[in-house]
Amino acid sequence: MTWLGVRQWRQHKAFRIEAPRWSGVEYDDLDRYLAELAQTLQPAAPAAADDDAADAALAEAATNLWRAQRKLAQGKQETQGRQAARYLRTCAEALAEAGLTVQDHDGEPFHAGRSVEVLVYSEDPDATAETILETVRPAVYHHDRRIQTAQVIVAVPTASTDLKDSHA
Repeated sequence: MTWLGVRQWRQHKAFRIEAPRWSGVEYDDLDRYLAELAQTLQPAAPAAADDDAADAALAEAATNLWRAQRKLAQGKQETQGRQAARYLRTCAEALAEAGLTVQDHDGEPFHAGRSVEVLVYSEDPDATAETILETVRPAVYHHDRRIQTAQVIVAVPTASTDLKDSHA
């Protein structure tokens, strides 16, 4: 049974059409071409799994690099600290040249449509609008394709601040 015959079994018996009786080299080879196409598409599945594993490893490396840079920026920079900061900066530049982008969201406004994972909503009397207070894990992009979603803590205005604003 040809591939056209198989398609016809989906239809009601009254609507089935007999497979055409084509002649010519192009039509004789159609089944062979379809079989070759099916074989070339099958090996793509394991490559996708390998890509996911590579993306996860890249995201983890970029996250640890980002955390180390933040820790060094918070502490005193002595001789070893400056040297480590230089190594980290060089590593970050190499990853950026390879198409890896790490995005920090600290201080950015937050709205419900953002593509980030909110870990905690923290009330803050100084906040006038929902703002990302801290990025726990950054968003990581590989050639503009997100391979890791950011995890953030969001500061929300306290209820008393909202009431004061609404009465003013």
